Amino acid sequence: MILPPGVGIAAAGVRPELRNVCSVKVGAHVSGGLKGAVARALEIGAGPIQIFIGSPRTWKEPIPKEEELDSFRKGVADNSLGPVFVHSSYLVNLAAQDPAVLEKSVASLSNQLRLSDKARAAGLIFHPGSAGSSPHDRALKTVVRSMERVLDGYEGSSRLILEVCAGQGETIGDRFDEFREILEAFGWDKRLGVCWDTCHLFASGYDVATAEGLERTVEEFSASVGLEWLLAIHANDSKTGLGSRVDRHENIGRGHLGEEAFERMLCHPALRPLPWILEVPGFDDKGPDRENVEILKRLADRKQSPY
Repeated sequence: MILPPGVGIAAAGVRPELRNVCSVKVGAHVSGGLKGAVARALEIGAGPIQIFIGSPRTWKEPIPKEEELDSFRKGVADNSLGPVFVHSSYLVNLAAQDPAVLEKSVASLSNQLRLSDKARAAGLIFHPGSAGSSPHDRALKTVVRSMERVLDGYEGSSRLILEVCAGQGETIGDRFDEFREILEAFGWDKRLGVCWDTCHLFASGYDVATAEGLERTVEEFSASVGLEWLLAIHANDSKTGLGSRVDRHENIGRGHLGEEAFERMLCHPALRPLPWILEVPGFDDKGPDRENVEILKRLADRKQSPY
């Protein structure tokens, strides 16, 4: 269902139950990029949306036409969608030891941050990178220097958002103190932010599946980084267990976290106001779908919060 620019969901005949009426901002990563994202979001009932601008698996830089950006911005506004986030290319590695890969990573992230701003996205979410065989402290410093280059001269409103990682391999960003170090290095620059991923947190050892573990996780992030820096949550169940350090997303309620954990997280006063963005495989294995959106909305509206 492709909507012409300026046509809202009521005029397009979209059924009311597809509107994002849940009190929590439930959304998803949607396919189609700038051209197809609005239609897909309306189809599955998402409010906040995350997109790729260009292919996430190649170094080829996207060069969207101005009319594509205009149509996307108008579609988001006319249909009361958002906030919008862009996810960077999967190839980006700001800790890379290979100078060629590092240069491509900086150039790619710099370009996509500026495109995110043109798309009026709240932020560009990216994985900091992998240290490989480099000492961890040195790799972390490489990430900071690379981010400095990405942000050099940037004055847009779209923020550069570091995503919590599962700890697979030698990734940077699976511990909260690493985000504190990065933000401190930038003098707590408001152009930055952090994104949680529930699967990544669990896989890296943060036990968000239990009430006690969730409280410890929130308290540790608050003390180490500060909750004001948490800008979005990727909502994913986990195919692997606590501390597995393996990144495998599962549909909501079908993994090691389970529905009870998501209900608890959605009710938490520090987390409830944030945009929740699904990155699940989908029940038809085609990515985030209406069924997962509706599960999160149902859990969010059970109103059995202990808080």
